Amino acid sequence: MSARFGKLTWLWLSLVIFVVDQASKFYFDNSLSMYQQIVIIPDYFSWTLAYNTGAAFSFLAGESGWQRWFFAAIAVVVSAVLVVWLKRLKPDETWLALALALVLGGALGNLVDRVIFGHVVDFILVHWQHRWYFPAFNVADSAITVGAILLALDMFKSDKSGETAHD
Repeated sequence: MSARFGKLTWLWLSLVIFVVDQASKFYFDNSLSMYQQIVIIPDYFSWTLAYNTGAAFSFLAGESGWQRWFFAAIAVVVSAVLVVWLKRLKPDETWLALALALVLGGALGNLVDRVIFGHVVDFILVHWQHRWYFPAFNVADSAITVGAILLALDMFKSDKSGETAHD
């Protein structure tokens, strides 16, 4: 694809993340009752069904409902910025394109949940011997997390602009 379109071809990955996220949420939302657990790896990993009206780690979940539209608006703005950023990437910025595409796919997956259902469907539960539980999450959350890690790592790449740290 020409430089005019930057790395927009990476939108295919965003679409794959979005579809897998929505399909998996649909499956678990229709297969499990709330907080039901199916143990996959005893003492470590289970499927469960949980709804999150807040953001990461249920941030603002206890509020009266305004957070639904607040987080949806943030997702729309972030998604638009990510598409523009993808379009402006240079041909050699493949890792950055991968990171942005992952975050975009995840953001759109959770956006759809918020707008349609008023909550995000979570179903992955990581725990340790029933003593410690990481908050339930989903495919979109995983993609956002991996994308954010890649974005952070990209910041530390040497020779990003041909300048040294002392310039």
